Amino acid sequence: MPMNMAYKGPESIPAVIPVFPLPGALLLPRGQMPLNIFEPRYLAMIDDALRSGDRLIGMIQPDPHHPSPDEAKPHLFQVGCVGRITQFAESGDGRYLIQLTGVSRFRVEEELNVGTPYRQCRVTYQPFADDFTARKGEDEVDRKALLRALTAFLKANNLKVDWEGIESAPNEALVNALAMMSPYDAAEKQALLEAPDLKTRAEILVAVTEIELAKSKTPGETPLQ
Repeated sequence: MPMNMAYKGPESIPAVIPVFPLPGALLLPRGQMPLNIFEPRYLAMIDDALRSGDRLIGMIQPDPHHPSPDEAKPHLFQVGCVGRITQFAESGDGRYLIQLTGVSRFRVEEELNVGTPYRQCRVTYQPFADDFTARKGEDEVDRKALLRALTAFLKANNLKVDWEGIESAPNEALVNALAMMSPYDAAEKQALLEAPDLKTRAEILVAVTEIELAKSKTPGETPLQ
């Protein structure tokens, strides 16, 4: 989705951002994530993001392997993705319906002590400077392997998809959309997020899909090739 704001590099995004911890949520650069906001603290976060003019929210997963004594403040993975609010609507019953468009991944440097009801972190985007270049590295993606794994997954789960849209999608959009929609757990989603490049992300997606398919195979069936 086109954005009115052009982000040229890590220096073009504030170092302090609000963060939205959400299990299983994977946002990637230039990907779109719809969100239904209803908790008061996150309604306040959206209000403040819109008021600031930056309209930026950091999506990040809680880390299930490091339980926190405070259930309301779980430990976080160290890498997330910041997105810009590119669609906003009020539901009429107190909720906000928004869409975030991913800008860049970030690494948490520190969580700040703040007076807001939502959490804020100081982050760095420098390790992910390539995120600011659209479609970087997509020529290295093994598109055939990706589509082969997707076809097998859809068949195994009796799902249908818009093949015309998939076939016309650039590799970056295809890999990131499939990663974001994947039904895998937090660790696998985090591995997809932290992949160093698009080629590696596609390879992880194929590998995880093959593992899941292998688990569901009945005796005598041939594994995915």
